[in-house]
Order: sequence, then structure tokens, then C-alpha cells
Amino acid sequence: MELNPELLLQEARENVEAAQSYRQELGQRLQGLREAQRQIKESASQTRDVLKQHFNDLKGTLGKLLDERLVTLLQEVDTIEQETIKPLDDCQKLIEHGVSTAEDLVQEGEIAILGGIGEQNEKLWSFTKKASHIQLDSLPEVPLLVDVPCLSAQLDDSVLNIVKDHIFKHGTVASRPPVQIEELTEKPGGILVRWCKVDDDFTAQDYRLQFRKCSSNHFEDVYVGSETEFIVLHIDPNVDYQFRVCARGDGRQEWSPWSVPQTGHSTLVPHEWTAGFEGYSLSSRRNIALRNDSESSGVLYSSAPTYFCGQTLTFRVETVGQPDRRDSIGVCAEKQNGYDSLQRDQAVCISTNGAVFVNGKEMTNQLPAVTTGSTVTFDIEAVTLGATNNNEGGNFKLRVTISSNNREVVFDWLLDQYCVSLYFGCSFFYPGWKVLVF
Repeated sequence: MELNPELLLQEARENVEAAQSYRQELGQRLQGLREAQRQIKESASQTRDVLKQHFNDLKGTLGKLLDERLVTLLQEVDTIEQETIKPLDDCQKLIEHGVSTAEDLVQEGEIAILGGIGEQNEKLWSFTKKASHIQLDSLPEVPLLVDVPCLSAQLDDSVLNIVKDHIFKHGTVASRPPVQIEELTEKPGGILVRWCKVDDDFTAQDYRLQFRKCSSNHFEDVYVGSETEFIVLHIDPNVDYQFRVCARGDGRQEWSPWSVPQTGHSTLVPHEWTAGFEGYSLSSRRNIALRNDSESSGVLYSSAPTYFCGQTLTFRVETVGQPDRRDSIGVCAEKQNGYDSLQRDQAVCISTNGAVFVNGKEMTNQLPAVTTGSTVTFDIEAVTLGATNNNEGGNFKLRVTISSNNREVVFDWLLDQYCVSLYFGCSFFYPGWKVLVF
């Protein structure tokens, strides 16, 4: 049976497309395989270099410690020798002086005796008088050998076995770190890093997170603690950064091997407060606002409407001042000068006492009071767009979730008009309040 040429052509095209797709898939897998091979080879090479450098440093340090100990022991020998030999040297001088005196006396006495009695009586008399003045029966004490030091070196050969045992157990080579980075999520001016354990037998006590620009050779610490996520701030937009994490086992001092570095970046513009407002002092990156001693009051707004629905806006209270029920931290549809607080129309906020305000009206539900270290988050999602069938006058509804101190309130917020993005702001009536936004 002869096949239809058009069907053959169609089948051939489909086979070509399938082959192209198959080749593309195989190419991607081949690239992944090469990356895996490169990771093994590069990590093996780095591990060799680290081991060689570490043990060379260890040998140098041990040699230095042994030399210092030898010098200390030799100094102890010198000290004991000098302190114990001096009394013996003094005694030797005394005995040698006595020997010399006795020899002189013997010679003089022998001469006097040879002269006999008679004309030599005067010499005998002089010798006898001289001998009576010398205590010939007084002998100095000479210590017994058991009473003087006999130095020796006490060297415990077991230290070699102890050192050998520690050396043989020193260092390990791990093929996989016990913790890996799980997710990188871009934030305005930052990146949220999440990590997790991949070794079920490893009990982590602390984690250590480092990051660097991909153009840099040096990682720097950015977090040490027990949490498994952290927002790294001060990230430049559209710049690639590398992140790595390690862990410290329960009850141990040393850190585990580093995780495989992960690369991420943020395309989101960082949140900034408006500069030049008299009542607030800003950090260099303008993401931290401090209420100063100025008598000027009012709402400090963001420099631009950089908060978009669907994102999470976070305020962290670094320091606190005297609270006031008119204080506010929140978001609004637009800047409105002349207000002392965000407790107004077209805004939602939380006061420092925990009261929640929607379009200027206080809600029944309340959150805990804001304290040092408190984190206040706003999660806003669009619910309806268009006219509403109620008497509240709004035509755009947002679902707002405000969280603080492990509690949250959820409510609908009606706006007069559709807003693609929102401003954020804060107001404090007394100095000392410092707020970080991200």
C-alpha cells in the first residue's frame, strides 16, 4: 500500500522536531553533567590545597611549640644548676683556703721542730702560739650526694601516642555538606535566602551565611544564628551575588563544610524614605529613618510608590521612643501633606500601641504594642476592581494582612481609585524611634 506523500512529509517534520527537541534536552543534560564534573574537580582541587596549607601550618606551629617548650625546660635546668651549685662553690673556696692555711702551718711547724730545744725555743713558741689561733678541729659541712640535686629529664613517652591518636583523627573529608541553600527570593533592595538540612543525621545548632558580589573574591559574614532564612539587605539592583551557608553541630565548635554557592540578584528597586524631612534623620542608603529631636511633625513618606500588591513590605523597629496613640506605620494610596499621622483616609496603618486603622477608622481587632525588635509586615492583594455595591464609596478593594509579634489581622481596604503601587510612611511624635524598611 502506497503512503500519502503529504502524510510522509508531515511525519518527517514531526520526527525532525522531536529529534531537535531531544537533542536540545540532551544538550542541557550534557551541560549539567559538565557542571557537575567541574564542581567535583574544582572542589577536590580546593580541598587538596586547604589540606596541604593546613597541615603545613600545623607542622610549623607544632615545631614552634616544641622549640619553645625545649627552651623553657633548658632554662629550668640552668636555673636549678646555678642556684644549687653556688653554695657548693662557696664551700669549696672555704675548704681550699683551709687547705692552704694548713699547708703553711705544717711547713712552719716542721721547720720549728727541726731546730730542736734550745736556740729554737723562740720559733717553737711562735709556732705554738700561731697554731692555737687556728681552729684545727673545725671542719666545714660537706653535703652528702643524696642531699644535693641530681638533675634528670622526665619525659612521658605516652604523649607521642596521645599526639599520634589526635593527629590520626584530625580532619575529615566530606563529600557533601549537611546544609544547602534552598531558595533565593528577590526583595526590594535585598534577597531572602532560605536553606535547609540535607543530612538527617546532622543536628544543627547554628547556621552561618555568607555572601559576596560575583566580581569579588572575598565572602563576608552576614548572619549567624539558629534561623533557616535571612534577608540580606544592601543589595544593589541587577547585580549578581553569591551565597553560601554552613552549620555548626550541636555541642561542637567547628563549622561544617560550605554549601554549594548559589547565585541570585534582585531586580526590585530598594525602598527608600524621602530625604530632607526635618523631623527625621536617614541612613546613607535611606532605608532607616530615625525620629530626631526636631519639633517638626508630620508623616515621613517613601521617596516613591515602590510597594506593589502581591509583595511583602516589612518594617523593623530598631529602637523605640515614648509612644503616642497618634504614631503610625503603614501604607497609603498617595502622599497627603498636612497630616500628622497615617490615621486618615486612603491609608492603613498600625499605631505603636498596636491599634489598627483603616481609612482613619480604628478597627476592633488590635495587635501587640510595638517594641524594640518588633517586625511589622504588610501583605496586600487586589480583590476586586470596579464599582462596588455598597455605600462606602470605594471602587477598588484590597485584602490587607498586617502581622506583628506573631499575630495578624486581615481586612478589606477600599480605595477611591485603582492603584498600581503604594507609598509607605511613618509618623512619631517623640524622638528615639528608628525604623528599617525592606
